[in-house]
Amino acid sequence: MKQLKRIAVFCGSSTGTDPIYMEEASKLGTLLAERGIGLVYGGAQVGCMGAVANACLAAGGEVIGVIPEKLMNVELAHSGLTEQHVVKTMHERKAMMADLSDAFIALPGGAGTLEEWFEVFTWSQLGYHYKPCSFLNVNNFYQPLLQMMKHTVDQGFMRPAYQDLIISETNATDLLQRLETFKPLEISKWGN
Repeated sequence: MKQLKRIAVFCGSSTGTDPIYMEEASKLGTLLAERGIGLVYGGAQVGCMGAVANACLAAGGEVIGVIPEKLMNVELAHSGLTEQHVVKTMHERKAMMADLSDAFIALPGGAGTLEEWFEVFTWSQLGYHYKPCSFLNVNNFYQPLLQMMKHTVDQGFMRPAYQDLIISETNATDLLQRLETFKPLEISKWGN
């Protein structure tokens, strides 16, 4: 088991319709700082992204943002981070976030959040990394997606072992505990 030095958190630049999304983003940020785990995220100061970063900073944590040049003004880049990396493309953003992190958490978010999470999950399946990929399933936000993932297994498009790689919890404390005790499965995509 590898010590978690930093965790990448993918989440929305919006607040969502229920205050619980912002509350849980803040709780996660605080908990990361309290456990001495750095936060790597998309670098914005708005929505759930801003909430997780601000809470982590307020609790004395390390916060590293990675934001593409094009989104500097659109997402209102956070100016008070430990480090803010400005990259050219979304591809560079995702690669840097993955390189800097020991695990991945998706908080509720939109298409960008899902796309970022699915990319690192796919990399895990293909053996490009053996880092845990997880959902903080606030308000059962990810329940329909988890059902869809089971459907892909049932229909023969994903091996059952890959579904076991998906970690999902409804509260941050339980989720971090599972990430801290994660043991990677080395599964060959094309093996038996």
